[in-house]
Amino acid sequence: MTFLPAEKLCLSIVVLLAIIDGSLIALWGVSVDAAGYAPLIGIGVGTILVGQFYRVIRKDERLALAAIAVGIFVLFTLTGSILNYLLLPIQFPVIDGALSRADAMLGFSWPSLIHWVADFPSFSAVLNFVYFTSLPQMMIVILVLSFVGDDRALHRFLVTGLLGALLAMLFWTFWPSFGTSAYYVLPEEIVQRAQLAVTPAYGAELKRLAQDGVAFLSPRDTLGLIAFPSFHTVMACMSVWFMTRSAVLLVPTLLLNILMVPAIIIHGGHHLVDVFGGALAFALAFALSGVLLRSLDAGSMTRPSASELRVR
Repeated sequence: MTFLPAEKLCLSIVVLLAIIDGSLIALWGVSVDAAGYAPLIGIGVGTILVGQFYRVIRKDERLALAAIAVGIFVLFTLTGSILNYLLLPIQFPVIDGALSRADAMLGFSWPSLIHWVADFPSFSAVLNFVYFTSLPQMMIVILVLSFVGDDRALHRFLVTGLLGALLAMLFWTFWPSFGTSAYYVLPEEIVQRAQLAVTPAYGAELKRLAQDGVAFLSPRDTLGLIAFPSFHTVMACMSVWFMTRSAVLLVPTLLLNILMVPAIIIHGGHHLVDVFGGALAFALAFALSGVLLRSLDAGSMTRPSASELRVR
């Protein structure tokens, strides 16, 4: 198989996470929904193999870049989410109280915002839709960068995403937080009118997991655990930054992710400061990814470019 240096780095991270996941599953005695995870693993591995076919056999580097990047993204999402769950129950005090106080200092009240948006159910429905576009946006960015042949930007995108997620998990491990929905009580009528994606019942389940941990892992039951820093914000920043390569898609991507900010707070059940934390996590991950990729380039001066691979 032929992998570019950045792809090797990303795959090494995925393999390391898989080893850690397997070790912790055995150590904690956690049951796993193998039938549920198998198709997802198959998609990840399968798309990487498709990428190898197009790189080695068909000599179509654009399709190879796209398929391999999608496979890495899928496998990292799986191994990362499993590790996040295996870090439960939490071992350190939650910081939601401090985050709520920081919101108050900024003059922000999450319950007041939800009461307001409940009077505009159509607008709330739009934000609900926007909230769930984060992962599709990631796939679109991968395809755009692949098919314009910008392998360097694509790999910067991938490494930034992996580092952003790892930084979020690392911070959350020592300073856990679960967001506003786990701590604010809202009238059921308001919850229904606002059509919240993350409800108080969702928050209650997060608090249970924080105390009891997980006994059974299944992709069907996966919840977003991390409040601060908001990884949805990291993904929004990534989409906008890297979509600057497409003059056609930049403006709609920017507009979509402007709406993503209130969507994250309302439908993600986030503190306002979680968004600032996510933006900071993106900036740090982006800077670190540049350092890592420059280091890889320095250590592999004969690294073939996408254009060179296409003509071989």
